[in-house]
Amino acid sequence: MTKYKMIVLDLDDTLLMDDHSISPRTKQSLMDAQEAGVKVVLASGRPTFAMTHIAKELELEKYGSFILSFNGAKITNCATGEELFSSTLSPETVHELYHISKQEEVGIHTYVGDDIVTPANNKYTDIEAEITGMPIIEEEHFVQAIQEPVVKVLMVEAPERLVILEKKLQQQLEGKLNVMRSKPFFLEFTEVGVDKGTSLHHLIQKLNIQQEEVIAIGDSYNDLAMIEFAGLGVAMGNAPDDIKAIANYVTDTNMEDGVAKVVETFILDKIVRI
Repeated sequence: MTKYKMIVLDLDDTLLMDDHSISPRTKQSLMDAQEAGVKVVLASGRPTFAMTHIAKELELEKYGSFILSFNGAKITNCATGEELFSSTLSPETVHELYHISKQEEVGIHTYVGDDIVTPANNKYTDIEAEITGMPIIEEEHFVQAIQEPVVKVLMVEAPERLVILEKKLQQQLEGKLNVMRSKPFFLEFTEVGVDKGTSLHHLIQKLNIQQEEVIAIGDSYNDLAMIEFAGLGVAMGNAPDDIKAIANYVTDTNMEDGVAKVVETFILDKIVRI
């Protein structure tokens, strides 16, 4: 069996249960993995601010591990707070996306410091605030408010609307921006070539870890790149069928200790039946 040296975890609907907590079994398995020398890396669309409390709960600082936030647009060393990688969008790009959102009649928000900034609040931006714990700032004059680079932008709307818009904007913005859904109602925009997969590749090169020594677990479309990149790409039992189809392995759901069962089976060498 391959000796895995790193396990990379999406947060929402993967590591975290529906109440945004980590189950005792999952936490124990990850602590045991770290004691065995395996790096546990958190990789999420969330801002860094909204991931640090989970990193602290898992003691990633003690074990010298990392956070991949903003869908891989930032890599942070938990032990030192140093940013190993950072990608941003120019204010002009944000303004262009704002105008597209107006044309398409969908909501939009971004992040300035530790705040979520939107021209008009909506139920989907409220969900983001609930997930991240970040306050919402309404800026009616959104273009004037965004005059510095930001890490990413989200367009938000009902899932059936974003499915269509995702395909349209992937074509329209090809070669300019990376466009993908992180949740059915979140369409995310980052610098072209930046995703969880490319960020993970950047990280393991610095750590001298091989691709085949990495496990990556996720449930959604923004996890596809890292699931495809990893030596063992794992889809959660609650992932859509097309995510499961590209994974090497499908585990149980986030409510059934799916992450713990992968760690126990492939890292701790316990016999677990999914």
